[in-house]
Amino acid sequence: MTAYVLRRLFQMALALLGVSIIVFSLIHLVPGDPVRVALGTRFDPDVHAALTKRAGLDRPILVQYFSWLGDAVRGDLGVSFRSGQPVADLLFERLPATITLAVAALFVALLVSVPLGILSAVRSGSKLDYGATAASQVAVSVPDFWAGIMYILLFSLSLRWLPPSGYVSFSDDPVEWLKHLTLPALTIGLISGSILFRFIRSAVLEALHQPYTRTARAKGLTERQVIWSHVMPNAWIPIVTVVGLQLGFLLSGVIVVEVIFAWPGLGRLALLSVQDRDFTVLQGAVLLIAFVFLSVNLIVDLLYGYLDPRVRQK
Repeated sequence: MTAYVLRRLFQMALALLGVSIIVFSLIHLVPGDPVRVALGTRFDPDVHAALTKRAGLDRPILVQYFSWLGDAVRGDLGVSFRSGQPVADLLFERLPATITLAVAALFVALLVSVPLGILSAVRSGSKLDYGATAASQVAVSVPDFWAGIMYILLFSLSLRWLPPSGYVSFSDDPVEWLKHLTLPALTIGLISGSILFRFIRSAVLEALHQPYTRTARAKGLTERQVIWSHVMPNAWIPIVTVVGLQLGFLLSGVIVVEVIFAWPGLGRLALLSVQDRDFTVLQGAVLLIAFVFLSVNLIVDLLYGYLDPRVRQK
């Protein structure tokens, strides 16, 4: 297991190195001068030249990359051209909001998909199965921005139950925190839940038709015992795989939903950095997003050995 973890960590490091090269190259191909954008109406040629030299943008691109990479390895992701704040501080200020939204959305997704997926598989071909499958197809087809706008119109403007946008810290006001969290979590969670529903239904349905399930029934076990003692333990691995991918996707920051609900997460920060040509912030945000996604996938792979004794990482 130790060798497997070390090998995966080495692969993560290579993947992050590749991401850094691609992102750094693409960002520098985008037209626009970040120093010029940061100065705005206060543009002065002497100040522009001084700031450009201070940021190292007058050096060759390879020198810039290796200088940035060396600092990034030590935890220094540079300074924002726009605000002058350290990039690492900006990212970790936004990370709690992204984690909160991701966990809440995943909770909604699991709350909907797990019971419906199991029931649809157990009652395959029933009205419940057809209805749940049709509803999941509709939910997957609906764009997240349209769903978010509809929720705002219904729950905020018509019913006035929930605030339309914004963010409140849990430590400041738990009730307002929950109110502001509900709509964005529902918007993402129901779409993710519809994706999870399909995989859960397929995994359980496949396990129901395996020989060990027929053997368990032949022994006289009740249907509940068959489902929870034989079917679900064998269906968890594909389910956990998809859940891990969805969590990694959510932790990466859902840009559209964060913009619609003015949620101060990593996705919205990345979008603002693109608009402001704030290259250092964008590089740091993409690198952090890639690290989070790879870490979640590593954790999922390590869970396989605990969920199924037959799985052995070498």
